[in-house]
Amino acid sequence: MDSDGTQEARGTHASPVPRPAGAPEVPSVPPNGPGEPPGGRSAPPDGPAVPPRPTRAPGTSPVPDGSSFLTWLRTPRPDAAPGVWRFGHRPRPAEEPEEIPTRQLLSGALIAFLVGWLIWSLLQNGYLGNWWWVPFDLIIPDAWRGGDSDLGETGTFIVYQGYELLVALAIMVGVARLGRWGEVWRRFVVSRFRRPEPQAADRDPQDDPAQWNELRAAGAVDAADRLAAEARSGLMKDVDHARIVRAWQGVRTGRHSLATFSSTVLRDGAAACLHPSGERDLPARLARHDLFTGQVRLGTTVDDSRNPYAYRGAGLALGPDLLGTSLVAVGPAGSGKTGTVVRPLAESLCLHALAGRAAVVVVGGAGAGLGPADAYDVVVRIGNQDSEYDLDLYGGTADPDEAAAVLAEALVGDLADPHPGSDTRRSTTVLAQLLGPFRAVHGRFPSVPELRQLLDGSPGPFAALRQGLQDGGQESLLRELDARERQMGQPGDVGGVLADRVALLDRPAFASFFDTSGATRPFTLKALDHPVRVRIDLPERGHADASRMLARLVLAQFSASVAVREDRSLFACLVLDDATGVVTPEAVRGIQRLRSGNAGVVLTLRTLDDVARPLRGPLLGATGCRMALSGVTPWDGQDFAEVWGKEWIEARDVTDRQIIAETPAGKAVHMLRRVITGKAPTARAVTVRQVERERWSASELAHGVPAGHAVLSLTDVKGEHAPPLLVDLRG
Repeated sequence: MDSDGTQEARGTHASPVPRPAGAPEVPSVPPNGPGEPPGGRSAPPDGPAVPPRPTRAPGTSPVPDGSSFLTWLRTPRPDAAPGVWRFGHRPRPAEEPEEIPTRQLLSGALIAFLVGWLIWSLLQNGYLGNWWWVPFDLIIPDAWRGGDSDLGETGTFIVYQGYELLVALAIMVGVARLGRWGEVWRRFVVSRFRRPEPQAADRDPQDDPAQWNELRAAGAVDAADRLAAEARSGLMKDVDHARIVRAWQGVRTGRHSLATFSSTVLRDGAAACLHPSGERDLPARLARHDLFTGQVRLGTTVDDSRNPYAYRGAGLALGPDLLGTSLVAVGPAGSGKTGTVVRPLAESLCLHALAGRAAVVVVGGAGAGLGPADAYDVVVRIGNQDSEYDLDLYGGTADPDEAAAVLAEALVGDLADPHPGSDTRRSTTVLAQLLGPFRAVHGRFPSVPELRQLLDGSPGPFAALRQGLQDGGQESLLRELDARERQMGQPGDVGGVLADRVALLDRPAFASFFDTSGATRPFTLKALDHPVRVRIDLPERGHADASRMLARLVLAQFSASVAVREDRSLFACLVLDDATGVVTPEAVRGIQRLRSGNAGVVLTLRTLDDVARPLRGPLLGATGCRMALSGVTPWDGQDFAEVWGKEWIEARDVTDRQIIAETPAGKAVHMLRRVITGKAPTARAVTVRQVERERWSASELAHGVPAGHAVLSLTDVKGEHAPPLLVDLRG
């Protein structure tokens, strides 16, 4: 929306469009969505980036009325422990109540009834004496007794029968409490005929979220009426509600004016404050989402004794509050990492981006099933010549030292001691000695072939670079270049290692990628200041080493970009479908810093063996959410068992001791019992003691987790914890 209250036509955003009331300003939108420099590969550097019109109408087809939306909006979402699916959740006690076994409960109720019947029969027949008439004699006047009383025969009969009924009721109450009839009634009668409680009960208009009372209290009554009417008519969906709530938060924090927000809502209704792509929903949804709380449901917590009672049977969901501490999921191929974890999370984050609340970058192999292309604003297909977008090798920075640090992490961050390339600080220095002079001479960073030649020490490029620095009077940069020349060929020089790694990208398949000449505007992760949806497809087939190097590059650029964002109210998340070879010491340190920047990463691994042994503990310690899927190895299970620690439990030791009869009668009874049961009579002794035991042992994780299940521990950004939970990812 422009400053004068007008808005460009949906689907065309050729110039920067200030987001009204809620989302930060979004720069020029590339052909599929927002982002800073993520222009098309063939677009000129200064030309407008005009997206095509959507192939379908924004959002889904409206329903005749808004009853389904209002039901969703008014459904209770009580506060719950971390990871609990709050939509319609019914809290349970923290401790499991002691439940009497069914057989014992029914037999006790029947015996209590028979005892009560026996007592009443004995009283009626006088076998227990007449003492139970003493209260009657003390309370009832003499004039009411006998056939000639003032009440007459009928009245006297009623008085006597009434007292007997009162005594019978007293006996019934006593045996009912003794036999737990109330528990029988609740468990076997009420539970079968109880009607399900409505998910959304009628609310007080002051508490009805569909009335937008916060807007009314702030004076935006007309805007609240318009939104309430859109909700009732079925023109509003969950993404619209989340997006407008986000916009209203911008008004409350003072980033946008109330007048601008109100005029936009009055003009566009539920379509106000649109995402620059013009989309109001994803093409399709596979998972269950609740944008009111920001959660996506991954499964159901199993009703198992190893899970806390409050979690059993509840839905398991994740949101930005948990992903802000980062997630690592480990499971073999076919365990469901992509389909049941990565795809729902990517889908949820894309919905958050459409609501102006998140920026997401999803990285995986081509064809990994990370969602359709039209669910993203930018799709970078590295190695595919039909790709519309390119990737900035230097992260969009103009600082040679920053570019050198990120590039060094990508090139040699995975090398282990005592390899000469293991020290990324030396690699950063070598790259900075070349990037700085090259940029000073050419006004840009070198392309992949040019960088390879410089690292190899080719005489021609070095001589040309030196001449350019001399012509420009760059004495300090000349000293940098001289230092690089002196180091070349010396023992321990990392230039050769860097050149070998750069050669992995200097292949014909990548010839048109990583362009730095200015002919294209490659995508840069500096665009994470805006609600952008990005998918990067890596060329895993035939270029596995290059793919791992590019994944490290994206992770390094992500960590560097989110640390310098101006608007940290926007949650940023990087999803790596396969983090093999990506976890380095610097990457672990970067993950530890993400929480303070309102950002997080999602990493999946086939096994922890894909991470260097010294880094496994730090990786699990740096991530707040840890998931072990079905089929992990005992060695992986041992690492999870160590990080999850131990707990105190109550252990019960049961001992059966044979009973020895001393008398002939006792021996006869024991013989009879042995004939009937086939076992010798025994006495059972139970010993209860407190012991410390692993929450989940390595053997249980390797062999006790059923297919389609996972064990997941959670930590939210506030520091609240959830112990390891056994979760059915199919529920």
